[in-house]
Amino acid sequence: MSTILTLDELLSLVHEHIGVCLSMYMPTHWKGPETQQNQIRFKNLFREAEKQLAQRDLRPSEIKEFLSPAQELMSDELFWRNQHKGFALFLSPDTFRTYKSPEPFPELVVLSERFHLKPLIEIMSRDVTFLILAVSLRKIRLFECNRWNKKEISLPGVPQSLPEALDIDDFEKKLQLHTGAEDTKLLASRFFQQVDRGLQEFLRDKHDPLIFAGVEYLFPIYREANTYPHLLPTPITGNPDSIGIDELHDLALPIVDGLIKEKQEEALSLYREREGTGLASRDIREIVQAAHHGRVGILFVAQGVQEWGIYERDSGKVHPAEKGQPASEDLLDLAAIATLSHGGTVHVLDPDTMPGGGNIAAIFRY
Repeated sequence: MSTILTLDELLSLVHEHIGVCLSMYMPTHWKGPETQQNQIRFKNLFREAEKQLAQRDLRPSEIKEFLSPAQELMSDELFWRNQHKGFALFLSPDTFRTYKSPEPFPELVVLSERFHLKPLIEIMSRDVTFLILAVSLRKIRLFECNRWNKKEISLPGVPQSLPEALDIDDFEKKLQLHTGAEDTKLLASRFFQQVDRGLQEFLRDKHDPLIFAGVEYLFPIYREANTYPHLLPTPITGNPDSIGIDELHDLALPIVDGLIKEKQEEALSLYREREGTGLASRDIREIVQAAHHGRVGILFVAQGVQEWGIYERDSGKVHPAEKGQPASEDLLDLAAIATLSHGGTVHVLDPDTMPGGGNIAAIFRY
């Protein structure tokens, strides 16, 4: 069981599996008496999986054997009480995995030749790793976060306060003696230069955005001392010494959401620039082929939509097909997975915001 699905874990679900693959998604309740509904919802989706397997002409005994790992979850009350907001299950003859999600999924059961992963990609496309540096003249704290998790980072070599950094025995007396704004700025600047030097060891190979949290007048002083190139221009203002990590994390999320939105807008703007040049396309056949060969740098797919078809990997041909037809798969999902597998970026957008109004669009690398 995993709470947060990493890209590496997601890609491990992509490799070829023997036989049919079942993907199941559902929203879940994670507290209160409503958790009892989790089992009921799962039973309904389990019956739908049985129905889809029967449509593939499997014998009842084969269906029972295939679903037996999932069947065991049916009566596990403790398991269903220990959920979050969403649940995903992946089952094949050689794989059985379940994941909890901090965001709900719409109900979905997909039986195909590989796992259906676009709902997971949608969640991952809205996530980013970021850092919060909580700064005051008396305390320095660094937190590494994503949308749902956060942890404090130990900072050996980083002075934890201005008195420690500048070897001031009586900090309060020093501040009283130097009450001018320029004196305070000078002390803070010297302190922040030492903090920045101490942070360089941890930040050396990082590219994550860094959010400053501190009283407003300290931010421009820290920004001047800072050498980390990914410090964001928007700080969290206020005294961080009186704020816990949960509240700091909540205050950081709107800044992160703005960053994600900005990257999406930049990608959409780039698509409009490339449209008509041969380096952008809304043709699903062309995009699936290009994604398979690693040519897609940025992919846009519509949220909550599937387009079923068959991709012949040897010939590169793409044919429309009905859901449930042998070898049929969601071509949007296929293109997204292939793009990620080759180091590309996937944006899962509301259908109303898709470029050109279709369900898929891509920017090619070449």
